Amino acid sequence: MDISVVVPNYNGEELLRKNLPKVFESISIHRDGDKEITVSDDASTDNSVKLLDSLKLKMASTYPNIKFTIIKNEKNLGFSSNIDKTVENSTSEIVVLINSDVIPEKGFLKPLLSHFKDKKIFAVGCMDKSVENGKIVLRGRGIGKWKRGFLVHSRGEIDKSSTLWVSGGSGAFRKAIWEKLGGFDELYNPFYWEDIDLSYRAIKSGYKILFEPKSIVTHEHEKGSIKKKYSHSQVKTIAYRNQFIFVWKNATDLDLQILHFLWLPYYFMKSLIRKDWNFFVGFFKAFILLPKIIKSKFKAQRLFVKSDKEIINKL
Repeated sequence: MDISVVVPNYNGEELLRKNLPKVFESISIHRDGDKEITVSDDASTDNSVKLLDSLKLKMASTYPNIKFTIIKNEKNLGFSSNIDKTVENSTSEIVVLINSDVIPEKGFLKPLLSHFKDKKIFAVGCMDKSVENGKIVLRGRGIGKWKRGFLVHSRGEIDKSSTLWVSGGSGAFRKAIWEKLGGFDELYNPFYWEDIDLSYRAIKSGYKILFEPKSIVTHEHEKGSIKKKYSHSQVKTIAYRNQFIFVWKNATDLDLQILHFLWLPYYFMKSLIRKDWNFFVGFFKAFILLPKIIKSKFKAQRLFVKSDKEIINKL
């Protein structure tokens, strides 16, 4: 089975220097099919591109059986658009997304790829050994429920294969279905919720996604580029905005739509009391995107064959 590994990068020079050789090492073990690794640099302002150019020569001599491509965006596109562009240019049936702050273990590919014998499988997620405040938290399986008008998602226990989403930073995706679904939605740029959105749409469209605990990666979240470029307030605003986008785009059960709007006054009052101005800014930023959200909603709904309740009841 041919694979294309996509590593998005923005100002991750040190992460690439440390982690990219380990990605090559892990991928080189895969013997069944062609292999390519593409690093897509999203207009970094550090020395990422210079480093990548020097690494290309080294990786070509060390791993001649892996095709190595570097994409250099002239302007910053955001996570969703950067990934979509790179997946479009990939040549393999299966695309593996690995963030620059992720280190895959040597044997992670085999159990991950074994599930794709089932043609209805769209995506399979890895188990993340997430480094958080000096401790390891096992992540990768997501669960969620609709509560008070929003989808509330959280970490699930890793003893089951079911999952609500596959992470865009450590998972494998079938390219043909990715293209059919339209990939990550650029509405979520610069980051957050794009992988939950795509996974949710895939399930509602009749495809399967899984969590594979034997495919292990280490994820150093605290070293990623988001916290370096964006303030806590900005990150919070973007998260609120994208939470609204997700509901307005994906909730099709009438009772969920009604509940969402009935609960909005409660959230506005709660945010006002707490002086959580990020909530109001996030709502406004989502509201001005409403025409694009509606357009994206109608496009996605053409493929839906399941209700919101059918999805959540299984998780």
